[in-house]
Amino acid sequence: MKPLTFAILRMLSDGNFHSGTTLGQALNVSRASISGALQDLGNYGLTIHKIPGRGYHWLNPVQWLDSAQIYRHLADHADSVQIEIADIVESTNSLLLQRAVSQAASANRVRQVLAAELQTQGRGRRGRSWSSGLGDSLTFSVLWPSQCAVNALSGLSLATGVAIVRALKRIGISDVSLKWPNDVLSSSSKLAGILIELHGDMLSPGTVIIGIGLNLKLSSVTKDRVDQKITDIASVTGKMPDRNQLLAVLLKELIGVLDIFEQHGFEPFAEEWVQCHAYQNKAVQIRFPDGSSRDGIATGVAPDGALLVNTPEGIVQLRSGEISLRGLA
Repeated sequence: MKPLTFAILRMLSDGNFHSGTTLGQALNVSRASISGALQDLGNYGLTIHKIPGRGYHWLNPVQWLDSAQIYRHLADHADSVQIEIADIVESTNSLLLQRAVSQAASANRVRQVLAAELQTQGRGRRGRSWSSGLGDSLTFSVLWPSQCAVNALSGLSLATGVAIVRALKRIGISDVSLKWPNDVLSSSSKLAGILIELHGDMLSPGTVIIGIGLNLKLSSVTKDRVDQKITDIASVTGKMPDRNQLLAVLLKELIGVLDIFEQHGFEPFAEEWVQCHAYQNKAVQIRFPDGSSRDGIATGVAPDGALLVNTPEGIVQLRSGEISLRGLA
């Protein structure tokens, strides 16, 4: 999607009709350029109607992210994050990681937040893609200037899941659970995902990127691209949340969790995670990278975030990010 397309969409966000001539004059381009920039938007789940004599009309305008609004909702936490909103990026995680690696080490303790209106190559765990459309999700990453050694970050994705659940409960959504190690579910369908990426030596503080994707109101186009059970907040609650307010709530909870995690690791969150565990004391199947599998009962998590599964051979502790887990009926 081109920058011109975003400029036009922002003008159409008021819900009124705008002629091609008016749009062209405002943006200093031709009517033909306006028409070309609005082609193929159906691929992003957007519907723009062109009515002869009246102009263009956006039937389902998005609520744009606004850093000023987010800072206002953050209130006392506003000084602890640095927020950037991008129209379109391939991956917020990848971009933040590239920036961090190319920059010299800094004593700056402010967490950098990069949120995208549209992410075209979002990534999930084990190389899977994360699909989202324009404004139908919250897709953002946080660069955390952690003082923890890389080998002390075990369980960070689980602690992040706890922060997301806390945030959702704060806005009145209680039908949520956690799936080890990085999924947030609602009624057994995926609502949000977490991707933690690290760069640095195992025994030294390194660069930590926390990527979060939260489904808000997915278009049918986006849903058709996903090969697993998914849901969104609009389906759970019947309404679209305020994106700016929700992002601020998520950041508040994440900041609080990271402050504790940096001092004490995952252990303070273990009990709360178990209380939210979708498969607690239920039958599960572990699938290993070599194609083998093992069945057992999920019994909880260790202080370092390892999943504990009771199998016929005894308790197994799962730590590898390459392992997958599914519930058994």
